[in-house]
Amino acid sequence: MRVTVTQENLHKALSVVSRVAGSKASLPVLGNILLKTENNRLVLAATNLEIAITQNIGAKVISEGSITIPARLLSDFIANLPKTNIDLRVEGVKLHIEANSYSSVINGLASDEFPSLPAIESLKKLTVDTSDFKRAISQTILCASNDDTRPVLTGVLCHCFEGALYMAATDGYRLAERKVVKTELEIHALVPASTLSEVARVIPEDCDSIEMTFDDDQVLYRIGDIELTSRLIEGKFPDYRQLIPNETEIHANLDRSDFVRITKIASLFAKESGGSVTISADSVKKILSIHSVASQLGENTSEANAEVDQDGTVSLNSRYLIDALGCFSDASIQFGFSGKLAPCVITDNKSNSEYKHIVMPLRS
Repeated sequence: MRVTVTQENLHKALSVVSRVAGSKASLPVLGNILLKTENNRLVLAATNLEIAITQNIGAKVISEGSITIPARLLSDFIANLPKTNIDLRVEGVKLHIEANSYSSVINGLASDEFPSLPAIESLKKLTVDTSDFKRAISQTILCASNDDTRPVLTGVLCHCFEGALYMAATDGYRLAERKVVKTELEIHALVPASTLSEVARVIPEDCDSIEMTFDDDQVLYRIGDIELTSRLIEGKFPDYRQLIPNETEIHANLDRSDFVRITKIASLFAKESGGSVTISADSVKKILSIHSVASQLGENTSEANAEVDQDGTVSLNSRYLIDALGCFSDASIQFGFSGKLAPCVITDNKSNSEYKHIVMPLRS
């Protein structure tokens, strides 16, 4: 193989694919990046057997071929080269790299040792707006669990309901649901939260839309010249809609930045109690107050003006509440609850809100 590429294009592609290659992989070749020529372009690929990612870049292909090279070394080396043309030449299992006055030889492994890249063919394809999808990822993955003993909770459920694709995640203490796009397809897939984090990371700024393809075992995301394929999580996701109240008894509408501020202040005094804070709604004073106590430090009560229709109190984990409020961009939000034991519902003030965030109360 012999090709010429620009340093900028190769550096960008390596930064996309190299993180998937594992430095502590069980097979040495999984720590490598596959370089191969295809259709007069250079293809870079990496996999950890759970996720596979490829990117095509423009190249002057002088002769065809392929090789796998240690991801970290190649990525760091190319990143430090000047912005110029780079000549890549494969001889046996060695990659010769030349750029201006720089010359290097990196030992690799034969490409036939690299795992076959997954193929996915399905009629279940849909296209989503990039900004909407990135927003949906950030609003849901924070509620996915990190506990590998319950694998189904480490994923984000992508499923169709009433003519739309929804994304939902829960760790048992909080829950987030986001409406993504209208579709008539029937999709029910549990995507690892780590996969969606990787998708969000590799989306270029100039990408307007993303194509998703689902089959029974895998999902493929096409993002411009990037393709990311992931295994789906096996198992039954909880019927999370049963946890979302149809209505709450108490509603407080208030400025989101005010709510964030008083919650952060209260959290400073809540570290001893595992982040527990008590929220009180006062319909006469028209305020929402947060109280927290620390036996060694003291106590705090912070208030914010709010439109409140009934009095009530509930105890929540302040970190979960701060995380939830950070998922909204509107100036004002609605905080609803039904006493001390019922789930709290946070939405924006739109009548057809596309995002709901549920936080379970603490038993005080």
